[in-house]
Amino acid sequence: MENKKEMRTWLDDLNLSHPLVIAGPCSAETEEQVLKIAHELKNTDVSYFRAGIWKPRTRPGMFEGVGALGLKWLQKVKAETGMKICTEVANAAHVKLALEHDVDLLWIGARSTVSPFIMQEIADALEGTDKPVLIKNPVNPDLALWLGGIERIYKAGVKNIGAIHRGFSTYEKTKYRNNPEWQLAIEFQNKYPDIPLINDPSHITGKRDMIFDVSQTALDLNFDGLMIETHYDPDNAWSDASQQVTPASLIQIMKDLKIRKETDQEADYNKQLDNLRAQIDVVDNQIIELLGKRMKAADSIGALKKSKNVAVLQSKRWNEILGKMVIEGESQGLSEEFILKMFKAIHQESINHQEKIING
Repeated sequence: MENKKEMRTWLDDLNLSHPLVIAGPCSAETEEQVLKIAHELKNTDVSYFRAGIWKPRTRPGMFEGVGALGLKWLQKVKAETGMKICTEVANAAHVKLALEHDVDLLWIGARSTVSPFIMQEIADALEGTDKPVLIKNPVNPDLALWLGGIERIYKAGVKNIGAIHRGFSTYEKTKYRNNPEWQLAIEFQNKYPDIPLINDPSHITGKRDMIFDVSQTALDLNFDGLMIETHYDPDNAWSDASQQVTPASLIQIMKDLKIRKETDQEADYNKQLDNLRAQIDVVDNQIIELLGKRMKAADSIGALKKSKNVAVLQSKRWNEILGKMVIEGESQGLSEEFILKMFKAIHQESINHQEKIING
């Protein structure tokens, strides 16, 4: 799949003066609920009204959506407000029903993207459609799997494509519901800069009071738009109550967000930017050299442990280092989350070096 300017035609044709906004309830609950929210979002920055019709849930027994009946409610939204409508599809039957009800945009969820079998089934059902199709990242941080899902849709003749970054599951507890792993999204942009990339702060945060900050970060990273779950009574929503905002809150969020320029042609700006980037390049090279020295020390430790038949992992020592580095990092303005990630990666590389020597 080649990167092509045509991939973003569907978005460019909207001629928006602001980032794309997709908003609406996590789940369509009743016709009254859907229409009430839609009318409150009418004449705002919202271009697509979203609502979950089929809701894949982690465990059975929870509310799993109203099903095809909700598609008729979405049709009423389009007729009464003029907004385009969209929903998630998880199999061929969903695709068929959504297309029959003239849903304007479809997205494929994270639980579907993770399975090539499901993605191929959906791709076959979508073959040749001119509807925009957005593919959420898989639940696990695997860029190849995400791209593979997009490629299956593209090879089915779907040319209007986009991606949704909704964060990634992790066994570690963080402040996010789904860890954003921004670097992975940036790598996606580098590979396919013309595939519109939409951020889903609702699913990343799981908390409405964090949505603004994540949305701003996404816009700072040149994301093309946002998908934000919106409900007139979020605390009593039938699903994902804690991450939905009211229409009034969404309108305020869009007002407060700062839209950054991609660049500035002013000579002084570019001179300062080049200078700062040169400083970063120097420091990055120093970091690599220091890491190389650290691994050489790890090699020596591995040789010493091998001579004495000592195990590679020394948990007490590792926990002491980690605690100390978190404190040192905070004194340098570095977040605990970053320090933990960085030193866990360094520690794993150190273990790999020692194991290679001990078992070599």
